[in-house]
Amino acid sequence: METLNIGIIGTGNIAPAYIRGCAPFDAIKIVACADILIERAEAFAAEHSLNANSVDDLLARDDIDIVINLTIPAAHAEVSLQIIAAGKHAYSEKPLALNRADGKKVVKAAAKAGLRLGCAPDTFLGGGGQTARKAIDDGMIGAPVAATAFFLSHGPESWHPNAGFYYLKGGGPLFDMGPYYLTALVNLMGPVARVAGSARMTFPERIATSEALMGQVLPVEVNTHIAGTLEFESGAIATIITSFDIWGHHLPWMEIHGTDGSLTVPDPNRFDGEVSTLKGDSREWNDFPLTHTTNIGRGAGVADMAYAIQSGRPHRASGDLAFHVLDIMQALEESSAEGRHIEIESTLDQPLALPAGLADGELDA
Repeated sequence: METLNIGIIGTGNIAPAYIRGCAPFDAIKIVACADILIERAEAFAAEHSLNANSVDDLLARDDIDIVINLTIPAAHAEVSLQIIAAGKHAYSEKPLALNRADGKKVVKAAAKAGLRLGCAPDTFLGGGGQTARKAIDDGMIGAPVAATAFFLSHGPESWHPNAGFYYLKGGGPLFDMGPYYLTALVNLMGPVARVAGSARMTFPERIATSEALMGQVLPVEVNTHIAGTLEFESGAIATIITSFDIWGHHLPWMEIHGTDGSLTVPDPNRFDGEVSTLKGDSREWNDFPLTHTTNIGRGAGVADMAYAIQSGRPHRASGDLAFHVLDIMQALEESSAEGRHIEIESTLDQPLALPAGLADGELDA
């Protein structure tokens, strides 16, 4: 398997996780980075033994095969289009774009250029998510009938050093955390056919209490509590709530309920976690041993895409998957605003499950 060279655009808080997560895979090697602030790129490059470039220079390099887009959400679509126009395969942090129209532009541009488009999150490739997928695929709970998914917090202003953007357009609990939950649900149960949503903005402003922003007023432009019902093409129905308005709760991260039993799914923002099953009317939950490695991190989706580029198979953390998730998120907001169900026009094949028993740093080719 040939090693494909990687460049990173955007050297902010998430970039070190990609350095660590890509390192175990022989199929990829990060060689260069760029940032709108060249001094930040230079500092990051020195720390991680990379070449520092301007964005234009990185895109012009002949030795870069894939570019990872780690810019702010508002720039994701624009930068991904630049990457594709430069003839590189693109892998973006979530969300793919801030709206359906821009997401379509990116997907169509990659398809027209014959290039691969990938997008985070790739957490569903971790041991927790893939073990849950195997349990469902093996018929442990029968056919999925229902699911619940909950992300409930009181927002990031108490701890995040730059929490303001979470409350501006493109932020909020749905667009920030929803991709983890929705991607996990699609991985486990396939594509969504239609949705209904209710949403509200509870506080018109937030007061930061983090050390960096103590006392700063953060204006709120987005809904901060979104509740939705998802109807899957399979007929299963899921309930999802994402919120920055909740002080505390006792709800699970995620559960899948089938015709023959139930399944707990770990935090979809992580690669590890425990899975448990309940069979029929036994009333007893039992731990389900993990069938896939948890020694995996951000960048696994990039490595999977590199394998897929060379073997010709579909990659798992794909642009089509990310666009479907974006379509669902926008539809939930539209449903609340318009007071009706919204049909989801996009669809896709359920992502391929990872084989069980792969060694660390190994993905099927």
